[in-house]
Amino acid sequence: MTEEPERKRHRDDPEEVKQILQTVSTEIPKLIRSVMDSLFSPEAGGNLGKAVAEFYKQLKDSGVPPEEAMAMAKDYLGTLTNWSKMIKDVNIGNIRTSKKDEHKEEGE
Repeated sequence: MTEEPERKRHRDDPEEVKQILQTVSTEIPKLIRSVMDSLFSPEAGGNLGKAVAEFYKQLKDSGVPPEEAMAMAKDYLGTLTNWSKMIKDVNIGNIRTSKKDEHKEEGE
């Protein structure tokens, strides 16, 4: 029973919460940058091309007419690139936000 108030005290410690938030705010952008690097590297581009080509080939091998298979492969590529763009946009937003925060801290 004496542990419950002790745990509650730790959760309510503003300095601890501040430290956790600072850690999260620096680590999440690093994680996003790492994901972006893996999505936008030359190797990732090659893998993307292979994936789309394999998708097209499997569609044709399954009896889908070439014109339809090409349209489906283009849609597939579009979906992949839209996801990549969305991740990039989120990361750019995080960078802008963190730079604004840095400028605020410097001015304080």
